[in-house]
Parts: sequence; structure tokens; C-alpha cells
Amino acid sequence: MKYRADITAGSLKLKESRVIAGLLIQKADDAGWKDALGKQNLLQVKNPATSVRLARLIRGRLESMPSEIWKLIRDGSSEVATQAVLACAIKHSALLGDFLDLVVRDQYRRFAKELTRKMWFDFLEGCRGRDPQMPQWNESTVRRMGSSVFQILAQAGYIQDTRSMLLQRPHIAAEVIGYLKRNQEDYVLRCITVGA
Repeated sequence: MKYRADITAGSLKLKESRVIAGLLIQKADDAGWKDALGKQNLLQVKNPATSVRLARLIRGRLESMPSEIWKLIRDGSSEVATQAVLACAIKHSALLGDFLDLVVRDQYRRFAKELTRKMWFDFLEGCRGRDPQMPQWNESTVRRMGSSVFQILAQAGYIQDTRSMLLQRPHIAAEVIGYLKRNQEDYVLRCITVGA
């Protein structure tokens, strides 16, 4: 199955991603993860179950890419770390990657001024042709996925904000481009540079 709904679990979560990247770099064992997420509450969430769920999502994203990127996330500037997390999110979620590659790229090509929520729904209809195994999600899940994708696009600078949805062309940091090229992450590179 190419498309999954796990994108609903959250936007880029930069601060939390820096924490998880640090634990991955330290090669924390199970006890270390439990201590960091439970006793120390490094993700600063009230509910322990939420902490575990959020850590699982972020860890899955970060572990989808070779470990060199974790240092960019933990130690990079806000811009570099955000784009590195975005690269991981694209690799982890074909819904996010394909939306950038197919829809956002097309809007830049047309010199469009903004994205619309309808584009998300139309995109999902097309996804069924690319992935016949795609689940039938209920409307609230579809809306939550779209909301997460648009939040990610705003955080990464592709749109001005989630209200106006005005398109912008983000500058992708050389460190992130270099990492993706060195690791032959061609799909992620194509998606992240749609506005170039």
C-alpha cells in the first residue's frame, strides 16, 4: 500500500524532531527512550500516550532516511532543520510527497497565486488510480490529513499561511540539497524543489 493516513498525526514538529534526532544519534536503548519520553517528558506533552504516539511518528519519519540527516535536524539552523524534517516527512509519506510533486509543482508551473482545499480532495481522488489498495477514509480523516499537509507546507514556506494559502517559493538550503544528492534520494529531492 503506497498511501497511508499517518500524516494526520502531526505537522513537522521541529522542536520535538530535534529531541528525537538527539535520541537516535545517542543510540538510546529502550530504557533511554522510556526515560526521555516518560520521566523527563522531553517532548513536553501532558499525556504519556500522546508522547509515545508522537515519538513513534517522528522516529518513523527520521529513520526513513540515512542517519546523516539526524545531525542536520538536531544541530542545524531553524531553516536547515525544518527542511531536513520536511525531507524525512516526504520520504515517510507518499501522500505528502506526491501532493508536492503533482499538485504544488503544477500550480507553480501555471504561475497560480494560491492553493485551495479542493485541490487536496481532487488529489486524493487521483491517488486511488495510483494505489488501488488505498483505504476508503472517512471525511474527517481526509480533512485532518489535508490540514496536516497544508500546515507542513506553511511551516516549510511553500505557502504563506493556512488561511490565505498564498504560494511562495522557498529557498532550499544547500546542506539539505547536498544530503539528498549524496544519498540518491531523487524522489525527495524532486518533491522538495518543486518551486525551484
